[in-house]
Amino acid sequence: MSRFLAITTILIIGFFFSINTLQAQKVYTVKYESQADVKVYIVKYESLCDLKVYHVKYESQAKKDGKWFNVKYESQADKKLYYVDYESQADLKIFYVDYESQAGWKKSPKSHLMK
Repeated sequence: MSRFLAITTILIIGFFFSINTLQAQKVYTVKYESQADVKVYIVKYESLCDLKVYHVKYESQAKKDGKWFNVKYESQADKKLYYVDYESQADLKIFYVDYESQAGWKKSPKSHLMK
């Protein structure tokens, strides 16, 4: 019985850990700020960003931090984004990178915004 309990405990812990580490990366751009989950500002320099973003071609690639896939419909999105005009209005500052391997958090304290 104790072996069953140990295996069950490991599975439960693993399940909760995987839920907490999954990042929402299917995004949809909304027209109005009030519709957004996250307000985003695009910075000019990588050193100023919170998250380095790479737009992937396929939805199945959008599983890791900073790898975003733009969905066609709002209902398909994990997060709804609104792009603001001023840095001070943003919840999250992003910088677009040229390569998929460059995507990821530069300042991870804001990672909760994309979970």
